[in-house]
Amino acid sequence: MKVVKRIGVVLVSVLLWCVILLAALYAFTILATRDNANVTNIAGFTPMVVQTDSMAPEFYAGDLIFVKKCDPATLKVGDVVTFHTIIDNEYALNTHRIASIDESNSVRSYTTKGDNNEIEDTHMISDGDIVGVYVGHLPKFGKVMDFLSDSVGFMLIIVLPMLLFFIYQVYHLIMVSVNLKKAVALETAEAKIDQQDADSEAARKAKQEAEEMLAQAQRIREEAEAMKADAAKGQIKDEKKAGE
Repeated sequence: MKVVKRIGVVLVSVLLWCVILLAALYAFTILATRDNANVTNIAGFTPMVVQTDSMAPEFYAGDLIFVKKCDPATLKVGDVVTFHTIIDNEYALNTHRIASIDESNSVRSYTTKGDNNEIEDTHMISDGDIVGVYVGHLPKFGKVMDFLSDSVGFMLIIVLPMLLFFIYQVYHLIMVSVNLKKAVALETAEAKIDQQDADSEAARKAKQEAEEMLAQAQRIREEAEAMKADAAKGQIKDEKKAGE
């Protein structure tokens, strides 16, 4: 029973940590790319949700990719990079492969292209447009992030597990308090029993000592009476002798 309980506690703890990490990843993914002009990162890494299949089969829409901040001077043709660009007349982030690099007067410009696109991107980019280089992805995990963006998904995946864990912790705290009170009550009862046993032992010893003292007094009395009787007998003998 204890083993099953311990396994349950471990599973609950693992689930909680998964929920916490998922919530943290979701929060950072949303906050990191909320402002297209300023992309934040943790230890140089930024997670992003893929919106199209332009880079298939490298990664697909619904995947979660990870981009690492880099020195643009180290980039080469074939690297997949995330960069600021204009898409449908809107400022946006895009992730495509570098098709070619042009360098003029120590200024580099990059032509990019999606692996699944037939033509290169219209806008060339410069070092200042590059956010980072693609380093890996989690397949379909971007859909989880999108699901969490919905209020129902956020409630089911984040809020509900956290609420259940909070209820479990409150219940656990109450049970610990109850068990602690039981333990204190049991310890107090055992202490009283031990005290009663000690008092009983002391009373028994006192009674035994009293009985021994009484027996000794009885012996002394008997000895005194015997001595008195002997003395009386001796006195009678002396009186008889004197009468003769």
